[in-house]
Amino acid sequence: MKFNLRLLCAVSLTGALAGCGSFDGVNDNMSRGLEPAPAAPAAAASTGISDFPQKIGEPYKVGGKTYTPEDVASYDNVGYASWYGEELAGNPTANGEKFNPNGISAAHKTLPLPSYVEVTALDTGRTILVRVNDRGPFTNDRLIDLSYGAARQLGIDQQGVAGVRVRKVNPNEQERAVLRNGGQVTERIPTPDSLLTILRKNLAKLPQPAAPVRQATRSAAPAGAVNTSGVGASYVPPTGRPTGSSRASGDRFIIENQTGATQSRSTAPAPRAVSTASGFVVQVAAFSSRARANTLANKIGAKVMSDGTGKIWRVRYGPYATERAAEQGLNEARRRGYGGARILRAGK
Repeated sequence: MKFNLRLLCAVSLTGALAGCGSFDGVNDNMSRGLEPAPAAPAAAASTGISDFPQKIGEPYKVGGKTYTPEDVASYDNVGYASWYGEELAGNPTANGEKFNPNGISAAHKTLPLPSYVEVTALDTGRTILVRVNDRGPFTNDRLIDLSYGAARQLGIDQQGVAGVRVRKVNPNEQERAVLRNGGQVTERIPTPDSLLTILRKNLAKLPQPAAPVRQATRSAAPAGAVNTSGVGASYVPPTGRPTGSSRASGDRFIIENQTGATQSRSTAPAPRAVSTASGFVVQVAAFSSRARANTLANKIGAKVMSDGTGKIWRVRYGPYATERAAEQGLNEARRRGYGGARILRAGK
């Protein structure tokens, strides 16, 4: 009888202790130190990237406008997001790291570096965790610039700009380590429709982006140039080049429609177009800046082809004799992360 009583007590005590491990489905062992946290991936430690010290920074001026960084713990805003990609890979970010287009990072004008934010796509309600390590975008109609990897995870990489909610958060160290190492963490739960309705109404009060057909108005360094501005991965201070609106309009990532039409403008002189009169090509991207198109083409082993007017520079694989042969270039583009690449008839 005594043995049975002791066994019953032991079982009851074990169940009670197991029940203490969570409350309302949230595990509290981590905060109480009952179980050690899993070690961060070894690769994360080897990158040398740290979240400390966090830098707020002094006020700075870009394009005649002064931006004042500040730490707002409850930062929660809606606006428009754009993204920047592989053509700027390796450029130093504003906090001294190297821009990784496939990482899950972002640029913001005023948040401390680094910061962590949840970004919600207002058209779908999808939400991801993003690490802010750069400054930008320096256009008034943009709230945040996502890396290509972040835009792809959020599902907005096929859009020029997208309405988003940006909310500052404090994730756990495991998630921080994954993002520092260039990985992505699990998507957050979808935003409820009731909240999305409110957020979309707030977004509707803002001015529409000036040129939704383009990816972003950003300054890119000529091929081989090193960005030492300290402002951000994609910003290069003007050096004897036109400034103001004339300069901004000549350096755009363009999203063309299926017929190749675009609303972008450029003052660059018309170059001789690469001849692709027959066969097929794979279009990866299009720019109004020849330098930026050359940078991307050199990185991915593609060619720069003009539209013949000097207004658009297209980064393409090919030409190929047949559409089936062009699929090789399409697969290569997608392997490098350009899911929006497509096969076109040469000459278009």
